[in-house]
Amino acid sequence: MFPSHWELLIIFLVVLLLFGAKRIPEMARGLGKGIREFRGAVKDVRDEVETAGQETTPNRIATPASGSVAREAGASPAEASPSDDPGAPPAREEARN
Repeated sequence: MFPSHWELLIIFLVVLLLFGAKRIPEMARGLGKGIREFRGAVKDVRDEVETAGQETTPNRIATPASGSVAREAGASPAEASPSDDPGAPPAREEARN
């Protein structure tokens, strides 16, 4: 339950008596600075996570719609790479920066 207007006024007066009129603005500045630093740290972490997510996402290679890859004439199965096999999963190339 949120305090009423009178309760907020009493809380403010108690804080004023405890800390004094000179100390309250300093505390408010410190609180504002802390909030700004926290927001900056959150933004930095968010940017770092997005950058890491983009670096680990592999580039996808488009495969033919039929799912089969044409082989060169005369190529033996031993010379064919695993990506030439129609049943093999598509090859993944890692992004290099």
